[in-house]
Amino acid sequence: MATDTRELTAVHVRDLHRSFSRNGGVLNGLDLDIPAGEFVALIGRSGTGKSTLLRALAGLDRDVDGYGRIEVPDAVSVVFQDSRLLPWKRVLDNVTFGLRGSDAGERGRQALAEVGLAGRERAWPYQLSGGEQQRAALARSLVREPQLLLADEPFGALDALTRIKMHALLRKLCEAHKPAVLLVTHDVDEAIALADRVILLDHGVIHADVRVDRSPAELRAFLLDGLGVHQ
Repeated sequence: MATDTRELTAVHVRDLHRSFSRNGGVLNGLDLDIPAGEFVALIGRSGTGKSTLLRALAGLDRDVDGYGRIEVPDAVSVVFQDSRLLPWKRVLDNVTFGLRGSDAGERGRQALAEVGLAGRERAWPYQLSGGEQQRAALARSLVREPQLLLADEPFGALDALTRIKMHALLRKLCEAHKPAVLLVTHDVDEAIALADRVILLDHGVIHADVRVDRSPAELRAFLLDGLGVHQ
């Protein structure tokens, strides 16, 4: 019996349009497929629609004008640049917030241990460093075992060393949990280091879609050229 390839697709988008004014659209007939388990990085200049696409996939743009076909799994988690931890809840309570089941606490503790925060369950968010707050945000997302993880510049506010550590952690977590991932980033090197595939967005459509299977230097030069950055 043949396998339905649509069952292996986490994201299926066709003819997606989004607009915030009469002056033109932000997304202009975009098509996108992301297979289950694939890590995709989305890059592009400011205003090209990266975050708009992510919010559309997350179902967070209900008041925006537009149309198009969007199919995503039921289990979707989102990580933002700001960890968005609730300051009046302790770390474990943040991770398990809204999580159902009598084993929610234990699942939360396991998730915190997985991101290197074992023993910090009773800490308040303000007691964590920026990197630790993002680790907690990742734990909160992955404890729900999402089929699709959407990440909007999750490491943009971190220092260079912490970003490198978070890159390694994210890849490790994704290899363990195997969600499809769409990472929005301005950092070409981050995209190449993390993704299986890099998509370059320009004027609301996909300008380039390349697999990370060539030399990093060659791919970096190609992507920077596509962004209009001349070395």
